[in-house]
Amino acid sequence: MDTVIKILVVIVIVLYTASLGFIFLYSLTQAHLLFRYLFYKKKYTTDQQPSESFSSLPFVTVQLPIYNEKYVAGRLIDCIANLDYPTDRFEIQVLDDSTDETFGIVADKVSQLKNSINIQHIHRTVRTGYKAGALKEGLSKASGELIAIFDADFLPGRSFLRNTVSHFADKNVGMVQTRWTWLNKSYSLLTRVQAFALDSHFSIEQVGRNIAGGFINFNGTAGVWRKDCITDAGNWQADTLTEDLDLSYRAQLKNWKFVYLEEVSAPSELPPVMSAIKTQQFRWNKGGAETARKHLWKVMRSDKPLHVKWHGIIHLLTSGVFVCVFIFSILSIPMLMIRDRFADYSNIYGIANIFFSGFYILVLLFFASVAIQQKNKWKAIISFLKTFPSFLSLSMGLSLHNTIAVLEGYFGHKTAFIRTPKFNVISQADQWSGNKYIRATINKLTIAEALLPLYFVFGIYLSFILGDLSLLPFFILLALGYGAVSYFSLFQNSPKATKKKLPVVNMEAA
Repeated sequence: MDTVIKILVVIVIVLYTASLGFIFLYSLTQAHLLFRYLFYKKKYTTDQQPSESFSSLPFVTVQLPIYNEKYVAGRLIDCIANLDYPTDRFEIQVLDDSTDETFGIVADKVSQLKNSINIQHIHRTVRTGYKAGALKEGLSKASGELIAIFDADFLPGRSFLRNTVSHFADKNVGMVQTRWTWLNKSYSLLTRVQAFALDSHFSIEQVGRNIAGGFINFNGTAGVWRKDCITDAGNWQADTLTEDLDLSYRAQLKNWKFVYLEEVSAPSELPPVMSAIKTQQFRWNKGGAETARKHLWKVMRSDKPLHVKWHGIIHLLTSGVFVCVFIFSILSIPMLMIRDRFADYSNIYGIANIFFSGFYILVLLFFASVAIQQKNKWKAIISFLKTFPSFLSLSMGLSLHNTIAVLEGYFGHKTAFIRTPKFNVISQADQWSGNKYIRATINKLTIAEALLPLYFVFGIYLSFILGDLSLLPFFILLALGYGAVSYFSLFQNSPKATKKKLPVVNMEAA
């Protein structure tokens, strides 16, 4: 029995230390991106200015992939129709796979606009390939040499095309991505936390990678592609849930140049409901894992510089951080007991403690992101202290959900592309309750998430019993995080919460 116990102890220690080790490597890589951002951003911004120009503006096809978006479809089409670009130099494709009343809303809107602008309503009755399939079919009918893409919850500024297409005067440029901003950041705790997390990606990560010619990704929307780049890289493919990340790597492996414009923004709407956040997180993380499975070896074997390969590898494996967080979290309580009983492994505990410092590096990274957004240092500190604990807690609370997504991606388990429900919720007066796309469901995962707070409450109790408070802050955050995720999952989707009706379109809010 003692031998079995020692084997189990070794397995726990190895998994615990390995998970912290990967988080540590990820954190060091993020720190390098922050270094690039802080020390090379000024030169990068200057270098991003186009050195060449068009003799005449290129023709642009604007694609709007839509699937059952009754609350925001009309708002989006009106916004795109109002772009400040010569009407004879762009066309709009509404790529509509809808099976509900969205189809009629789109048809009416297109009918109203077709005499003043070049707009097409392309409706598929069979949703082959999901979003990737819609984009591919639209591309086959597109007249533009450039392809701009906007999801249904985006409202780009009127000058968006003029601010982006100039970069394509360089024939090597295959894609230009812009920064997402938020229409409803201050709506609730959930929207504030999402904005907090995504702002780091759209500043430090994208700029840091792009500065040294590393792999960056098209974010699925608010970007412009060169049509020839899409076709040269193999066109849109639906074998992953992140067709955007997949095409990005295929194109950059073929040496197309990508440009990221932090100063050009595209306002968008953050989902205010946990079920929608989970849908989005599942697709992003599973798709990221599928894309890693598809391209990791290709990146390793490419002729790219070593630092580009390293950042590309970590980028592709980013979703794996959730697996490591979940393993670390679950094993942290057994580790308390092991450290109390098995002093012989003190050297390994020391290594684990070193790796644990990766969390502190991430604290610095996210504070820097807030400081970039908030120029006043005191406001940045206050904003960070108000939001970071909630962000960390909820992120860890979603780790079980996201771990399942990542493992399904790594092991090749295929599932349908489930789009994130849209709400048209911007101001405090707007209500999400009554959204027809929200379903009240309780499954095994929801039950497991509801039980995990009790597990980490036990960890809090054990910390005091054993006199080891080193992990106490994390146990508290984990208990609160899983508790919050469970609460929102159970009660935001309850029949009582979803019985009210939402307006189909709120143009005043837009």
